[in-house]
Amino acid sequence: MKKIQLEILGLSSSQSQTGSFALVLGERDGNRRLPIIIGMFEAQSIAIQIEKINPNRPLTHDLFKTFAEQVSVNITEILISDLKEGVFYSKIMCTDGDKDFELDARPSDAIAIGLRFGVPIYTVESVLSEAGIILSDLEEEDEDAEEMAVKSSTSSSASSSKEPLNQTSVEDLNKMLNEALEKEDYERAAKIRDELNKRN
Repeated sequence: MKKIQLEILGLSSSQSQTGSFALVLGERDGNRRLPIIIGMFEAQSIAIQIEKINPNRPLTHDLFKTFAEQVSVNITEILISDLKEGVFYSKIMCTDGDKDFELDARPSDAIAIGLRFGVPIYTVESVLSEAGIILSDLEEEDEDAEEMAVKSSTSSSASSSKEPLNQTSVEDLNKMLNEALEKEDYERAAKIRDELNKRN
């Protein structure tokens, strides 16, 4: 099983789901992005660790780290291992020095814990190929600029209309996906990607 290393690119509040956030992971040696919708508490815990803020009292993920250290368990890596019916699965890879073992976890919790241990985050090709969003090459975008300008009336009418995604053509969905990526609206891009995947 070939593992692909990811890095955290951004964390933004969800525009459609109150209390939810979009965590955007990027392929380290590629141009694919993996957006994952997570809860407010996990987003706060991840943000606190990224910003190196010390909370007054330990959060749950800090408590996990302290406990693991006290029982001489070390975390070696985080693996986003599977995607089933739109739900991501992940594993926290651990060792006590004698044996290696893994813990099943939500990606948001696994990443929050992984950040505290400073370990790499990985996924597998099957997850990235199904849920990853490819950022198109900037040079290709420049070449297509004139063509897009000609089609802008069609594109703008498709994106501005409030038609449900399941009633939008594949061609318009692809245009909307590119627009969402340009605006770095990864949450909307993820929804459009999911609709495109349903049709493949």
